[in-house]
Amino acid sequence: EVQLVESGGRRAQPGESLTLSCVVSGLPFRSRAMTWVRQAPGKELEWVSSISSYSSSISYGDSVKGRFIIYRDDAKNTLYLEMNSLKTEDSAMYHCSPGYCGGSNCEPRGPGTQVTVSL
Repeated sequence: EVQLVESGGRRAQPGESLTLSCVVSGLPFRSRAMTWVRQAPGKELEWVSSISSYSSSISYGDSVKGRFIIYRDDAKNTLYLEMNSLKTEDSAMYHCSPGYCGGSNCEPRGPGTQVTVSL
């Protein structure tokens, strides 16, 4: 059974930094691409970033490019998302999912970790 557990979300102020984690079990993490998506209240799932196996290819959505960094630690079966220069529009529930996906097709995904950016 695939399990994904996100953590690290909290309330932050604009301009601050946060790092999210996603611990993965039940699949060969090292050989799988991984994706972060997010969902703000009342909005659809939005693709944030993806990373290939062995970190050879990384991509970001336009809204986070230059501010967020995705990386992975294969020894710990853990995916990370370093979020810098946070904006209020980054407020959302953040989920990780195995493989490449773009939103509602991201299955399975973890329960998520909430990030709230406000003054």
